[in-house]
Amino acid sequence: MSALGNTSPLKDARTARLVLNALPGIGPVSSRRLMDALGGDPTAIFHAARAQLLAVKGVGETMADNILGWRKHFDPARELEKIAVRGVHFVIPEDGDAYPPLLRQIYDPPLGLYASAGGFSWGERCVGIVGSRFHTAYGRQMAHLLSRELAASGWCVVSGLARGIDTAAHKGALEGGGPTVAVLGCGLDIIYPPENYDLYQRIVAQGVVFSEFFLGRQADKLTFPMRNRIISGMSRAVVIVESDESGGSMITARLATEQDRLVCAVPGRADQRTSRGCHALIRDGATLVTCVDDILAELGEAPARAVAGKEKPDAPVSLPKVFPASLGPLELQILQSLSGGMALSLDALAEQTAQPVSTLSGTLLMMELDRLVVKTADGCFEASS
Repeated sequence: MSALGNTSPLKDARTARLVLNALPGIGPVSSRRLMDALGGDPTAIFHAARAQLLAVKGVGETMADNILGWRKHFDPARELEKIAVRGVHFVIPEDGDAYPPLLRQIYDPPLGLYASAGGFSWGERCVGIVGSRFHTAYGRQMAHLLSRELAASGWCVVSGLARGIDTAAHKGALEGGGPTVAVLGCGLDIIYPPENYDLYQRIVAQGVVFSEFFLGRQADKLTFPMRNRIISGMSRAVVIVESDESGGSMITARLATEQDRLVCAVPGRADQRTSRGCHALIRDGATLVTCVDDILAELGEAPARAVAGKEKPDAPVSLPKVFPASLGPLELQILQSLSGGMALSLDALAEQTAQPVSTLSGTLLMMELDRLVVKTADGCFEASS
C-alpha cells in the first residue's frame, strides 16, 4: 500500500505542503499569499479554480498550471515512502513546537522542514554561527570556542555544515554538550561536503539536521541563500566569524538584519581578506564580539562564567609555546612568522624570512608532511593548531 494510504494530498495539510514545497516555480512567498487568499489552508490551493489562483498577487499562468497539474511534477506517495525508509520527519508549522518558533515570524517561512530527528520542542535559545570556507586558524578557533561556550551555557548553535567556520562551530557545540542544528542547502539524503559524514552523524545523534528541500535535491546557487534565511530566521542572533565582503555569510548577515535579529561579528586582522566582511559589519553597527559574554550580554543573559560556575578556559593558541627541538633555523623562523594565528602567502613568508621562494617551497612542503603547517584554500600557510 502507498505510504499515503487512502488520504488524498488534497485533504491532508502535511502532504499538501509537501507537494507545494516541491513544485517548480512556487516558493514560500507565493505559497503564503495563496494560503492567505484561500483561508490559510494549504489544501484549499488544490481545490481552487484557475481564476481563483490567477487572482492572487504574483501568480501567473505557469504557476497556476503547475498547481493544477501537480501530479505531473511530483509524486508525494513516493516521497513519503523515501521519508519513512530514511526515518526522516517532514515538520510543518501545524506541528506546534516541533517547528522552530522564530521561523514563523519571518516573511518567507519554509512550508516544511525535512528533519533528521524528531521529538524536539524548540524554544528560542538558538544562535547562528557562520563564516567563510577560506578560514584562518584564528577564525576556526574562535568559532569553536564561541560555540562550545554557548552550548555549555544552554544555547543551541545553528550553522550550515559547510567547510571551515561552519564545521568548527558544530564541533565546538558538540564538545560543549550541544545540541547543534545543521541546515543544509540540498536534500537531507545528500551529505555535503562529503568529508563531514561523521560530523553529520554526530549532529543527528545530538541535535537535528534540517533541510527545506525534497530528498535528492542537489545544491545550487539558489538553494544556499534559502538555507541561509533559515539559519538566521530560527536564531535570536547571528555571529559572523570570518568573511570577505561578499559571500554566503554576508548574505546571512543581511537576512538577519531584515528579520530583526541581532547581528554580531568577530574582528580580525586589518590586512586579512577574511576579516573584511566582519569589519564592514562592525563599521555598520554590528555588535563586536571578542568572547561569548559579548553575545550573551546583548541577549540579556548572565556571563558564561556565572552559568558554568567556574572560570572560563583561555582561548586556544595557534602554536605550542615550546617548538620541537628538532626544528632547523628556517623552520623555526617560519613558525615564528606564523605565530598568533597568522596566515601568510609564500611571497609574504619570503619577505619576512628574507629567503628565496624556491628555498621556502621545499621547506614548507616538508613541514606540511610533518603537520607543522597547513596550506589554506587560498594558498596561504598557517601553523597547525
